[in-house]
Amino acid sequence: MKTIQLFIPAIILLLLTAAFVGGEVSMTVNRETTIDSLGACQGISYQKGRVFLYGDREVGMIREYQLQHDSLVYMNKEYKLTEKGQDVIGHPTGIAFNGGNKVFIGNSVRLNPEGTQWKAVIYHVNWNGLLKTGTLDGNLLKTIDDDACIQGTRPEYVKYKGKWYVATADYGNHGNEVRLYDPEKLANCSKTSEQGVLYKKFTCTPWVQNLHWVADKGVLILIQNQIEGHKWRFTYVNFEASVNSGKMQVIKQIEVNQKADELEGFTFLDNNNKGIAVSSARKNNVSYTATAW
Repeated sequence: MKTIQLFIPAIILLLLTAAFVGGEVSMTVNRETTIDSLGACQGISYQKGRVFLYGDREVGMIREYQLQHDSLVYMNKEYKLTEKGQDVIGHPTGIAFNGGNKVFIGNSVRLNPEGTQWKAVIYHVNWNGLLKTGTLDGNLLKTIDDDACIQGTRPEYVKYKGKWYVATADYGNHGNEVRLYDPEKLANCSKTSEQGVLYKKFTCTPWVQNLHWVADKGVLILIQNQIEGHKWRFTYVNFEASVNSGKMQVIKQIEVNQKADELEGFTFLDNNNKGIAVSSARKNNVSYTATAW
């Protein structure tokens, strides 16, 4: 089993600088570690005890880990997002998984330096097949042009009024939205602008890298940068109120000014207290967090 090189300073306990908007949420970062062989890590997905980190190495790829004694241990399992040896999902930006529905993976590609042109694609995949064979060969079910987006795509399952939807959000600095797609229609369309795919949407602040759904609290966490490509921000949103109003309704916004790198993803583990945040940095790219509600 591969040893993960750790760069753990004496308990860091970074106190987060929070812009209090309401609610009693607080977060701390307890320690950091370095996990290699991901390229620039783009996100994390926690699935019933299994931890998947995904990145943009020479090809888009996913690696599987297990939490042992509060540390991630590599399970010697790697999944390449390729088909016939060709890179397909080169810049994975989200895995929508809810344990019993269709699985979608996002891919966001900036087409110009200004960030005004994007190619955003959502892939419907046979997740169990991908984990079995290690590639997308025979497991790529549908390629969907996310042309309803503004700047990129990052799918995550959410539940609204008892029904599952695939939420996604934009990264840029203007016109940002969180959009809800009907998963059945999404799985059978060619582009998200087709009638009936987009269910509802609400406006949000810039630089959303990923989304995390907290089901038992009805909270959607916007995993953001404070400025383009730098500094950490977690925005806790009252999801139903945001959908109903068409504008994000903030419970609390927490900023980590001690972290200047590019926050990419976050997940809670078995409860809504312990979590893991990941960045695109080459060192100290995995941080273990504690949240109090």
